[in-house]
Amino acid sequence: MGKIKDASLAADGRKKIEWAESRMPVLMKLKETHSKKKTLQGLRVSGCLHVTKETAVLVETIRACGAEVAWSGCNPLSTQDDVAAALDASGIDIYAWRGLSPKDYYWCIEQTLRIGPNLTLDDGADLIFTIHGKLQQYLPGVIGGTEETTIGVHRIRAMAAEGKLKYPVIAVNDAETKSDFDNVYGTGQSAIDGIIRATNVLFAGKNVVVAGYGHVGRGITLRSRGLGANVIVTEVNPVNALRARMEGYTVLPMDEAAKLGDIFVTATSVKDIITAKHLESMKDGAIVSNAGHFNVEVDVKAAERIAKKHRQIRDNNEEYVLKNGNRIFILAEGKLVNLAAAEGHPSEVMDMSFANQLLSLARLSKEGRSMKPGVHETSKEQDAEVARLKLDSMGIAIDKLSEEQTRYIADWKQGT
Repeated sequence: MGKIKDASLAADGRKKIEWAESRMPVLMKLKETHSKKKTLQGLRVSGCLHVTKETAVLVETIRACGAEVAWSGCNPLSTQDDVAAALDASGIDIYAWRGLSPKDYYWCIEQTLRIGPNLTLDDGADLIFTIHGKLQQYLPGVIGGTEETTIGVHRIRAMAAEGKLKYPVIAVNDAETKSDFDNVYGTGQSAIDGIIRATNVLFAGKNVVVAGYGHVGRGITLRSRGLGANVIVTEVNPVNALRARMEGYTVLPMDEAAKLGDIFVTATSVKDIITAKHLESMKDGAIVSNAGHFNVEVDVKAAERIAKKHRQIRDNNEEYVLKNGNRIFILAEGKLVNLAAAEGHPSEVMDMSFANQLLSLARLSKEGRSMKPGVHETSKEQDAEVARLKLDSMGIAIDKLSEEQTRYIADWKQGT
């Protein structure tokens, strides 16, 4: 059995899961198909991913396909306790509750690995690091794994480059039907949802500073501009910075942007994006949040050090009064604002991400033993399948190439 906060919340969590199921037609279609085939029959899956209603649909789908599942959350503040209770009531070994200490967080991950997994599913790579570090005795039984998010893929690529990654991991994050939708439209909406829930602030007319213009940053800038904000982008990548400028945003170094911003959102997955010097130069009333994976982008400890006092002003919102009298509001303790202060991405977009997870686990169950240790991409065919299923669920038809068009594309000898 797992460990959760409050078993009495199970009924409320079940209703949330049923709502998510109604909004995730692709995954439900795949569940119908693969549960009949028992695609994952006899396999043990250890998962470390935000415990939300959408994740619950994925967990129950994996189990319906024949696998034994043990699960933990991948962020101390992202677990929805009612959803965790519902999964626990359904017999899933789940180790997750909101407000985990760092010690409890890793304890939960370790418990999921004690089933001796054949497959791992990760969001941020903490489970992968744990099995490669403290619990290496379980490595021989692992066929392969998947990784859900950008920073996790970066971390396991670094492991692989040093020859430290001992089994194949599919970079689900890099699937087009994941990164181009979940990262852009999912985070773009859910990050702003979290900021508004924690502040009820008006975006129209504000200067919104977005650090990072990758997929996540692009989604946040797009939605901020849609709400009437003036958007400033900070970047270290010259191509991304140029793209942001060409798409109509102001591009500045953070040292300059810090003086202008009303609302700050980091989206880099890199540490020390907003530091003490930036906090000290911000306007009175500035709002600071993080939409990257880990709570390292905003230096919250520096805020505590330079503030003459601080207090919780409302849920997921702490006020820091600096020595110059300016008030800075840091949301969700610098952790993921979209999951700590809101509910994460909408079900409709997680539908595609988690469809990719299921299909990648199915692939590993068949091919994993012949795949070399390292980071592997999802296939174009998988992306096409997920996109087709999503379009079908939306009642959208598209054109098909004729035989002549297909021959034309493949024939290099045809000129103008």
